[in-house]
Amino acid sequence: MAGSFDEILEAYRQVWKNRPLLDKGKSPEEILKEAIMRELEDRNSHPRVRKSIPEKYLFATSRIIESDLSSSEKVVLIQLHIELASQLKNGTDAQG
Repeated sequence: MAGSFDEILEAYRQVWKNRPLLDKGKSPEEILKEAIMRELEDRNSHPRVRKSIPEKYLFATSRIIESDLSSSEKVVLIQLHIELASQLKNGTDAQG
C-alpha cells in the first residue's frame, strides 16, 4: 500500500474532521481500520437510523473523491474501504 499508515490516517482525519479517533496505544493502521469499520457499520449513529454497509460505502467513497486529498491518498483510502467492506460482507476480522 502506498504511503505509511501515519500519512493515510492523517488523510482520513482531513476528510472526517470531527470524527473521534481513539488511539489507546494502538498503531496508526489499527486506528485507521477501526475508524473505517465504525464508519461502514454506521456505529456512530443511533441504531434506528443506521444505514446499510453499501450505503455507507457509497457515501464514504463519494466523500473521499470530493475531498481535497491527492489522487494517491484518495486511491489508498478507497482501497481500504473496499478491503474492509469486503471483510464485513464475508464476516472476517478487519485485523485479519
